[in-house]
Amino acid sequence: MTTRGPCEISWFSALCDDDYEFLGVPDARLKSSWAHCRDIVMQAESGGFDNILLPSGYALGIDTTAFAAAIAPMLRRMALLMAVRIGESWPPQLARQIATIDQLLGGRLTINIISSDLPGETLASGPRYARTVEAMRILKTLLNGQPLDHDGEFWKLKVDPARTGMVSGKAPLLYFGGLSPAARDAAAQEADVFLMWPDRQETVAAIIADMTSRAAAYGRTLRFGYRAHVIVRDTEAEARTYADRLLSKLDDAQGAAIRAQSLDSASAGVAAQAALREGAAGDGYAEANLWTGVGRARSGCGAAIVGDPDQVLAKLNMYRDMGIEAFILSGYPHAAEADLFARHVLPNIDHAALAR
Repeated sequence: MTTRGPCEISWFSALCDDDYEFLGVPDARLKSSWAHCRDIVMQAESGGFDNILLPSGYALGIDTTAFAAAIAPMLRRMALLMAVRIGESWPPQLARQIATIDQLLGGRLTINIISSDLPGETLASGPRYARTVEAMRILKTLLNGQPLDHDGEFWKLKVDPARTGMVSGKAPLLYFGGLSPAARDAAAQEADVFLMWPDRQETVAAIIADMTSRAAAYGRTLRFGYRAHVIVRDTEAEARTYADRLLSKLDDAQGAAIRAQSLDSASAGVAAQAALREGAAGDGYAEANLWTGVGRARSGCGAAIVGDPDQVLAKLNMYRDMGIEAFILSGYPHAAEADLFARHVLPNIDHAALAR
């Protein structure tokens, strides 16, 4: 049990072709585009969310960094959580891009580190995460305004920071997720916020305990975040009915194809989401108000908090009591569900952007 402080409540903008009225059924109106994803971000801004995840996928949707630069000057108070794919980046250039977007945003940029491959290449898990640790160290040094003298396995660099720096003069919070041993160790060494996908309460508690111990071994502490979908309606019956409606046109073969096309489809985290789904009850609920049906039509985060406003709030507060300080939520369609959550739940929870 932990004393509750304000938690960060973030939404999700579907830059990677992940927005539907009926899961697994493509809809031209909801296809990732500048206009559609901009509208999701502005809905979250007007609804009072603290931050919004801008996801990144090489093969899907639109470019995250370009989108972040375009949307940043349009926001007045909300932060951006920009996903960056380490395998596609040269760290000093990425640091300059991050600092420039932070300037455009007025100092409210946070970063979601993805331990990706270079498109067309595959690096084994251990080396890939070792490269990501190096990248995080390089980014932190340069974005803290310090000269870099790095002699690593993947980069050998001696360079001063770029003239354009972070508004605060400090590196942004680095959000990072992954369940394999190599991913957990990378997070323990360099991440600031460890992100988890939905799971049963006891599993979430075990992950928090494990990651707390791993970070302590490096003389560090971690903060914890929880990424989930949400369906909130006036009554639990209405929320469950809407969940069923989302799947009402799903072809199982199409759902499997959607899951397989993701670049992380073979990861430990995706395997854990599949196990959660396979172990759920016949109605798809793994535990009270945690519905796994959404994972039938997407890779990655595969479960939703489903219920009336009090039930959804209670579920979030339960996670907060376990030590979760940040939530990244989403729903289908994303703009409409953001509005529902903003009206039904957000006013009743103490929330604010995470402080550095």
